[in-house]
Amino acid sequence: MDKVLVSGVDGFTGRYLAPLLASAGHEVHGLVQRMPVDQVDGVSSMHLADLTQPAQVMDVVAAAAPRFVVHLAGISFVGSNPDLMYRVNLVGTRNLLEAVASLSHAPEAIVLASSANVYGNATAGLIDEMAPPAPANDYAVSKLAMEYVAKTYSSRLPLTICRPFNYTGIGQAEAFLLPKIVAHIRKGAAEIELGNLDVARDFSDVRDVSSIYARLIRTPAAIGATLNICSGKAYTLREVLGLVRDISGKELAVRINPAFVRSNEVKNLLGDRSRMDALLPGSCGKIPLVDTLRWMIEG
Repeated sequence: MDKVLVSGVDGFTGRYLAPLLASAGHEVHGLVQRMPVDQVDGVSSMHLADLTQPAQVMDVVAAAAPRFVVHLAGISFVGSNPDLMYRVNLVGTRNLLEAVASLSHAPEAIVLASSANVYGNATAGLIDEMAPPAPANDYAVSKLAMEYVAKTYSSRLPLTICRPFNYTGIGQAEAFLLPKIVAHIRKGAAEIELGNLDVARDFSDVRDVSSIYARLIRTPAAIGATLNICSGKAYTLREVLGLVRDISGKELAVRINPAFVRSNEVKNLLGDRSRMDALLPGSCGKIPLVDTLRWMIEG
């Protein structure tokens, strides 16, 4: 079977991607930072490496000798330690690409997960991949820097850079907004603390995003491309709260916590999905947000 190395396979997205890859006939190798990890469906072999340690990464890549690579590992929560975020997201990615480039047979496709946060405070209409980057926080800067580092390998490696907009689903940490709201509903809370309710986000379902990653490694036309992963529709938090109320029949009283209102908050993120739709017709926005929320609330 074709080997696929998935970094961060034990994370939120990896746990949905690995079974998809396995069901498509791939032998899935996971790269994780800590052992032991809970069982991840679909993974044939689990490898331990700290992405910030080049020798460890080199050993794992040599042992796996993958035909395909999907790089998901990274620190994704904006409020995380900036120093660690840069070391993992930027230096860790470079270490992985350097290890892959050293293989005697390069993989056929490498998919790198960046982020739509690189667009920053863009507000005018749909944001396509040609929009100038304007990162507004350390997470976004680390991801944009990762993209620039990756492009220095583009003559040696078959790279596809993905910029997913917000996505969610069962298993995402409650530090993220939609899981936090759902958790309050499921626990029967009467009140929730939130920040700016008028922030608008383009939300996708983790099952759609994972399916796109799985298909991209088998899409040669994607090599060299930078691609948005998005639904093409944005919801404010007020609208999300309305959907949650309609699904659950429960009303949450909202208390605005000034500490949650960031001065560098990205006000609006709405993606143009046309480039991805051209490559993988019908892949984006298959599951509407209301169905994702119902799955999370009732699942």
